Amino acid sequence: MEREPTPDRQSFLSTLPAGRGERRLALVVVLASAALFVVAVPLAKVPLAPVLGFIPVYQSALVVNDVITAVLLFGQFGILRSRALLVLAGGYLFTALMAGVHTLTFPGLFSPTGLLGAGPQTTAWLYMFWHGGFPLVVVGYALLEDGDRPPAPAARSPRVAALAVVAVVVAAVVGLALLATRGQAALPAIMDGQHYTAAMRLVVSCVWALSLLALAMLWRRRPHSVLDVWLMVVMSAWVFDIALAAVLNAGRFDLGFYAGRIYGLLAASFVLGVLLIEHGRLYARLVVAHAGERRERQLVQLRTAELTAANHDLEAFSYSVSHDLRAPLRAVQGYVTILEDDFGARLDGEPRRLLGVIQDRARRMEQLIEDLLAFSRLGRQRLAVTSVPLDDLVRQSLDDLRPACDGREVRFEVGPLGRAEADPALLRQVLANLLGNAVKFTRGRNPAVVEVGRRAEAEGAAYYVRDNGVGFDRERADKLFGVFQRFHSAAEYEGTGVGLAIVQRVVERHGGRVWAESAPGEGATFYFTLPGGNGARGEPR
Repeated sequence: MEREPTPDRQSFLSTLPAGRGERRLALVVVLASAALFVVAVPLAKVPLAPVLGFIPVYQSALVVNDVITAVLLFGQFGILRSRALLVLAGGYLFTALMAGVHTLTFPGLFSPTGLLGAGPQTTAWLYMFWHGGFPLVVVGYALLEDGDRPPAPAARSPRVAALAVVAVVVAAVVGLALLATRGQAALPAIMDGQHYTAAMRLVVSCVWALSLLALAMLWRRRPHSVLDVWLMVVMSAWVFDIALAAVLNAGRFDLGFYAGRIYGLLAASFVLGVLLIEHGRLYARLVVAHAGERRERQLVQLRTAELTAANHDLEAFSYSVSHDLRAPLRAVQGYVTILEDDFGARLDGEPRRLLGVIQDRARRMEQLIEDLLAFSRLGRQRLAVTSVPLDDLVRQSLDDLRPACDGREVRFEVGPLGRAEADPALLRQVLANLLGNAVKFTRGRNPAVVEVGRRAEAEGAAYYVRDNGVGFDRERADKLFGVFQRFHSAAEYEGTGVGLAIVQRVVERHGGRVWAESAPGEGATFYFTLPGGNGARGEPR
C-alpha cells in the first residue's frame, strides 16, 4: 500500500514550538488586557442605555470568527490527524452555534421573550452552557495534545471523524437549547428581570473556575506550541469576559456587560488571526516552492535535451571512429603485411625495424579505437543485472588472461567472493581491466603475485585486486580514473589510459564505488563495491 507523505510538522501552529517572539507578543496582549480589565472593574456596575442593536452585531461577528476558526482547525486536523485539534475545532464550532442560539433567544431582540420558545431564564442559561462548555473543550485539548503520537484509528479517516464531531456538537447544542427553553422550569432561576439572582453568583463562579482550570492546564503542558500560547491568551480574555459580564457587574446593559462582550470578541479573534497569518505564510512558501520546482523542471528538461543532443553527437562520433578511422588503419596494416611478405627477405636492419614500428603503432591505434568505442557505449548501454557468481567470473577472466603472461611466473591467489547483483558482461570488463593491469605492472617481479578477494567492512564488503607490481604515487590518485591518464611511459608499459575509466564508469553505473591504494615500488590494490554483494561504499579503514 502506498504511504501518504509525511507533513512538515514545523509548518503548523499546533506543532511549531513557540519562540521568544510569540511568547513576548502574547504576554504583551495579556498585560494590556489585564490593565484594561483593572480600569473597567470599578465601573462594571455603572448602568448604560440598552442598545439592542449591539447584540446582533457583536454575536454575528462572533459566529463568523468562530466558524472560520473551526473550519481552519478541521483543515489542519485533516493533515496532521491530531485528536487534540479535532476536539478544539469542535469547541469553536460549539461556541459559534451557541452564540447563534443565544442571539435568537435574547429577550426583546426579535420578540419580547425571544424566539425558540425562550423564557426569562433561557438566554442566561445558554450563556452559562456556552461559557462553561468551551473551557471544558480546551481542557480536553490540553489532555489530548498528541502532535508527536501516531494518529488514532478513528483519525485515519479524517472526513468521517470530522463529520462525527460536527454531529456531536450539533446534538449537544440542540440538547442544551431544548434544556434552556422547554426545560427551563427545571433549572434554578438566575435572572430577576435584567439583574442577577444569588443562584447566578454560584453558577457563574463555577463557569469562571472552569476557564481558570483550562488556563492552568494549558500552562502546565510543556513545551508550548504557538497554538498553545495563543489559546492561553484566549482563555485569559475569556476570564476577563466572564468576570466583567457576569460576575462583577450588576446585570444586563451596564458597563461590565458591554465590556465583557468586547473581551469575548477579542478572544474569538486571537486564534483566528494567527491561523490566517499562518495560512498566508504557508501560501507564500507554497508559491516559492512551486516556482523552485518549475525552475527545476525547466533545468531537467534543458539537461535532458542537452544529453539527448550529446548522445546523438556521440553516436555520430562512434560511427565516424568505427568507419573513418578503422578503414585507413586496416589499409596501413595491409600494406605493411604485403611489404613484409614480398620484401621481408630482402629487408634487414633499419627498414625492417621501421616496418615493425608501423605495425606496432597501428595495433596500438586500433586498440585505442576499441577502448574508446567501449567507453562511449557504457553511457547508452542498459544494464542486464542478474545474480553473478563472482568466483566463476574471475576464473573465466584468468583463463582469458593467461596467454598475456608471456610464459612468466604469475601466481594468482583467489579467495571466496560469493555473488553480487551486476551485469555479467560489464563486470567481466571490470575484472579484465583490473587483472590485466595487475599482470602488466608486475612485469619484472619474480614471482609476480596477483590477489583477488573480498574484505569485510562495517557495512558490508569491498572486492579487491592486489598486485606486487611497480605501484604509483598516491598524490596523483585523483587523476587515476580519468580518460587517457597514464602514470608510466607507453614505451615501458603499453596501454591507452582508458581501462580504469571504464572500470569506474561500470562500477558507478551499478551504484558502487571504486578506489585504489598504492605506493611506488610496493604494488597497488584496487577496491570496488557492488550492490547485493554486501558491498560497502566507504573506503577501507
